[in-house]
Amino acid sequence: MPAASAATFTPLPADSNQALGIANFAIDFMARRIGEPDQAVLDRTDLFHTDAVLCGLSALALRTNAPTILRDEALGYTSGSQPGATVFGSSVPLKPEKAIVANSNAVREWDSNGTNFGFNKARDHTAGEFGHNDFYPVAIAAAQLKGLSGADALRGMILLDEIRGRLAEVFSLKTYKIDHVLHGAIASAAAFGAMMGATAEQIESAIGMTVAHYVPWRAIRAGKQLSDSKGASAAISTEVAILSTLRSMRGFMGPRDIFRNPEAVFRFFEPTTEGKDRWTELAPSPFDLYLSHSGDDFAVMGMHFKLGLYEHQSAGALQAVIDLAAKHPEILESPDASTIEKIEIVAYEPAFGIIGNPAKMDPKTRQSADHSMAYIVSTLLRKAIDARQRGDAPTDNDEAWKRYMLSPYDYSRDAVFDQRTRAIMSKIVFTHGGPEYDRNYPDGIPTSLVIKTKSGEAFDSGMIMYPAGHARNAAADLEDILNHKFHLLGALASDDAPDLIARYRNLERKSASDVANINDFKIRFRDDFQDA
Repeated sequence: MPAASAATFTPLPADSNQALGIANFAIDFMARRIGEPDQAVLDRTDLFHTDAVLCGLSALALRTNAPTILRDEALGYTSGSQPGATVFGSSVPLKPEKAIVANSNAVREWDSNGTNFGFNKARDHTAGEFGHNDFYPVAIAAAQLKGLSGADALRGMILLDEIRGRLAEVFSLKTYKIDHVLHGAIASAAAFGAMMGATAEQIESAIGMTVAHYVPWRAIRAGKQLSDSKGASAAISTEVAILSTLRSMRGFMGPRDIFRNPEAVFRFFEPTTEGKDRWTELAPSPFDLYLSHSGDDFAVMGMHFKLGLYEHQSAGALQAVIDLAAKHPEILESPDASTIEKIEIVAYEPAFGIIGNPAKMDPKTRQSADHSMAYIVSTLLRKAIDARQRGDAPTDNDEAWKRYMLSPYDYSRDAVFDQRTRAIMSKIVFTHGGPEYDRNYPDGIPTSLVIKTKSGEAFDSGMIMYPAGHARNAAADLEDILNHKFHLLGALASDDAPDLIARYRNLERKSASDVANINDFKIRFRDDFQDA
């Protein structure tokens, strides 16, 4: 047992029915029979929710492909005489699974919302699975269907993040080429069921169906140039999780005790018995699970913000560029970066494998560019050079993050093929740092960057562990930088960005009527963005 007080969490041992345990925990948490999260947890989740929504609204406003298709599809599935959920920018009540798949895809499209790395050193749960705050539309939809308040919706979001975040700490799906969104789908089934009034057995059935029928492989993210499937993975898995919950509530019975099922993904890939007993159904799952219900030790508190549009594995390198540009502005003197001879980036696995493989040196789509270390770093460096040429390059860290913040337009077709950016990319050498870097991940984002000039100088960032936006960064003014991001993205979707932001901020204080009408506004669609 971990050292923390038993009063703050619910243990679900490996030798118990953890699917049923998750279901009971979800019901008790939503009914407020157990626990009370600290205000810091509510505030953090509110920030992550606002961040996700502004990402989604801007993706729709710029008419990106998958969010537009799924939103249009959802609008064709009205709920008739039954209560419904809404998509962004509409008051039409829709089938909940369709509103959720559309909204979840929109918030994920830019790959700019929150991230977790599945790391809990205090509990020695360090499986290191990725995950993102893609699932908040589940809680909004359930609140709309049941007439619940913003406080209830926010609690549902905390529950979602807690379940998926703790699963990410104890089981690495990516190790077995399964996509990380499966953890979020399990959490969605539990939270949605608990908010809708499902029984524990019905939620267990929904989790069982989700795991047995709908396991997403990382083929979603494979290939030299990524497709719409990458951004829609969480949304599509959540859609089937919601359908599984609704079917269970109508009486359909899925597999029970799925975490101990020897032929489900968990024990199949990590057997807990040997030889002829491998398939023993009563054998334990591969992990103990602890779900927080009180205090401030919630999974969401260890999740990280992205301060712009970039793959989070590149955050250490971005911080390195910002640091070096402030300390050594001479590296920004040449408009075409011709004074720079080489840029050496050293990082850990899986950063090197995900955003440093050779195919990412020549991205041709936005989804590939935002997973290219070379492209991301080169774009931010080009923006810093431009600021230096204008004479307004900031030396303050927070101001630099705001001034150089990567926006959707930095991933447009013109931007992806910008010749100055490509010239800087050609100077980048990205290498794996080996054991020294690997052992510091996922506690931090260990990255170092050296800029060498043609005059023979070398400017070294040193190892960056906790860049701005990271949960353990205490130097940056996070809310100030996020406020800039909210207004940057909000202005793409509305002529009144402050009003749009206020619609979603402070969810805890919103009434059931506010939640019912939260998406009832007009999105300003734009025609000046050409996607790559």
